Amino acid sequence: MMKTFQQFVSEAREIHDREGLGGGTGMTHRTQTGKIGSERKKSELTTQLKQHKGQKKRVKAVGGGKTEPAKTYKPRKDIGTQKPKSSREQQPTRERGTAGLSAREAQKKAYLERKAREKGTKTKTAAELLSKKAKKAVDPNYKGAKASGLTQKERQALTRKGEKRLRDIRLAVSGKKSERELKHPITHKEVARRKKVNK
Repeated sequence: MMKTFQQFVSEAREIHDREGLGGGTGMTHRTQTGKIGSERKKSELTTQLKQHKGQKKRVKAVGGGKTEPAKTYKPRKDIGTQKPKSSREQQPTRERGTAGLSAREAQKKAYLERKAREKGTKTKTAAELLSKKAKKAVDPNYKGAKASGLTQKERQALTRKGEKRLRDIRLAVSGKKSERELKHPITHKEVARRKKVNK
């Protein structure tokens, strides 16, 4: 029995989805996990905390200045669904051709563009004007802060110790006996007390 074209196409699609076959440049494909595109998750660190290429680099503090690999993220709920373009870009509200400019408006627009060119300011493109999400500028020299290896309680204790030290210095310099006499509070305890009093 000969297969119809529709049967052939449906079988080819099933094989494509089952084996996770993908297209070439610019084509999306589903992996066996249901994700669209290639799997980019880094592997777990197995032996030591040395950072090698392709290994997981996220770590968490365990106390005492030590770190260990962090748990992997849970898979997203929207895996396997492509986001529509309308969720990223503002869609036109009127039909094509109905938003024509009058002669006066066109003259004003041309004047503003000419002035912008003279000032050297760049005019926004249509894609930039329609896009809802503002692009954040990232400093190319930015380097993330190194993990201290301290837990939240250890960091808090260190902060409190520093506050007490600063308070003692301020009291010694000003000649006052208590932090309550100072105009500006230093420790968390005194800040919380003043807020409670002011309520």
